[in-house]
Amino acid sequence: MTSPKLRHSCAKSAPLRTIVLSGSLALIWAIAGVSAYAETLPLSVAMTRAAEADLARTATTQRLTAAEGNIRQAGVKPNPTLGLQVENTLGSSPYNGIDRTETTLSYQQTLERGGKRKARVDVASSQRDLVVAEGRVRSLDLMTEVEVVWIEAVVAEAEVRVAEERLKLAEVTRNEITRRVAAARDPLFAGSLADADVASAQITLDQARQRAAQLKAQLAAYWGGTVDFDLDPSWLEDTSAAGITPTIMETPELERLRAQQRVATAQIGLETSRSVQDPTFEAGVRHFKGDGAVAFVVGGSLPLGRFDTNRGAVERSRAEALAAATDIEAADRIRARDIGAITPRLISSAGEVRRIDEEVIPQLERAVVQVREGFMRGGFSYRDVIGAQDALISTKERRIEILKSFHMERARRERLAGQWVPLIPVQETN
Repeated sequence: MTSPKLRHSCAKSAPLRTIVLSGSLALIWAIAGVSAYAETLPLSVAMTRAAEADLARTATTQRLTAAEGNIRQAGVKPNPTLGLQVENTLGSSPYNGIDRTETTLSYQQTLERGGKRKARVDVASSQRDLVVAEGRVRSLDLMTEVEVVWIEAVVAEAEVRVAEERLKLAEVTRNEITRRVAAARDPLFAGSLADADVASAQITLDQARQRAAQLKAQLAAYWGGTVDFDLDPSWLEDTSAAGITPTIMETPELERLRAQQRVATAQIGLETSRSVQDPTFEAGVRHFKGDGAVAFVVGGSLPLGRFDTNRGAVERSRAEALAAATDIEAADRIRARDIGAITPRLISSAGEVRRIDEEVIPQLERAVVQVREGFMRGGFSYRDVIGAQDALISTKERRIEILKSFHMERARRERLAGQWVPLIPVQETN
């Protein structure tokens, strides 16, 4: 019998043990790098974090800086030319010296015609738009990659739950087998088989947990974070997207095609302007050494557009612009076709999951209970129990595979429809 004094001592030490235990658990959580109050990480947040941490955005910023420099350079006028000519010197007869030397200092300037400068600026500006579009494509590619890993991580955690259920069923069956073997109602090898089944289920569970942890770490690596987050298991069960018609938005891929079309169209104007010849005007001062006189010199030149009219380059640019327009039309048709093909597959997968939930799993769960009850009464063998349990677990694994396929198809449709385009971070420039 415990004395009142001892009971009082234990009561006083209980809060202390609670504090020590809480501190120990907190230390274990800290060492493991996991918060006891982990946040639930939505897919949209994971995609945004990865896109904002992407180093490719820095590269795009540098390309935009280069494009801005290209625009400024495109608007620059041609440089003037300063010329110097010395004539009538060191020749023969009266020109054998430098007394009759004529020196001309001239200034030449080419005047651009045909809107060449504006055409160059238009090309450079459209090339800048292309850099922006390509940067957005890279960001969306990364976000799609993160979405795939996120889906795999959610699926991996669902597989852990099925593996846990398998282990629990195996342990319950082993306990019953152990009892029956001890009562000499079953042979010894039945106990060995049950132990092996539990060991196999434990291995499957350990591997499933390792894969789930690895995928969470892979997901966090996209933004350099830790794995102190949870994934919502109910997300995997949501198949409502099968009955929703997606809203079609402009995707970065189409933005890139339209930017390429603008580049090709601007190139037509540039090549057309190059067919216009540019005159060069010259003005200068000539000095006559013989009598010290000075005279002004004025002149100019104009290339004759007789052979090179740049017609081939203009035709090439027009063909490239037409090709870019055709690419846009083809991309729209392909997108509509692919979305139309994905939607029936989503409906089929969602229907299959629903029928498994309503028609198959309840029957298998009932069968497991019935076989186990009959086994306890001696009416069924151990292998009958294992067969019923394996059928149930296999069906649940198949169900997870269908859900994974559903969400992978949904992710592809979301990419085609441009659902995540509003989450692409705004590209900054230096």
